[in-house]
Amino acid sequence: MTDNPPGQPIAEIKIIRSLKRKKTVSARLNNGVLAVYAPSGIPDKELQPIIARFEERLLKKKLKREMDRKQDLKEIAEKLNKKYFGGHLKITSIEYSTNQNSRFGCCNLKTGGILISHRLASMPDWVRDYVIVHELAHLIVPNHGKSFHDLTAKYQWKERAIGYLMAKGYQEEETDINDA
Repeated sequence: MTDNPPGQPIAEIKIIRSLKRKKTVSARLNNGVLAVYAPSGIPDKELQPIIARFEERLLKKKLKREMDRKQDLKEIAEKLNKKYFGGHLKITSIEYSTNQNSRFGCCNLKTGGILISHRLASMPDWVRDYVIVHELAHLIVPNHGKSFHDLTAKYQWKERAIGYLMAKGYQEEETDINDA
């Protein structure tokens, strides 16, 4: 698979129409070419938004792969776990999510899995680390009560990270950073 520059639309789109195909449209990226398989009777006007959604999904997947390759979140989370929680927390997975636009992070208490918004990849490391510490603390305390804030207060850059996110214009409804 040949990659195009990050955030850029697919360079070439090849539409392959078939008389056998009746309803479904599918796509495959091969050597930088997005091959779109469509029914022969579908009008171009109807096909264009479908192709746009395929492009968006492929670009998000590529962005996620690049972010995961660039930063080993599992390693970062384990260091923070060791430093702030004595290494007692069980983190089964931690990865970036390109579908997380209303929160910076979330965790699954049952599985120990953590998702971190892709928006944090472009922010300073200490902001990302605060969000990770915040989610790790939720593995112990699921709410935002006093004991939760006592845990997150151990992170030396907590107030600075919250201030940074607020200064960037993130609203209270987008995240629970202002619960502190």
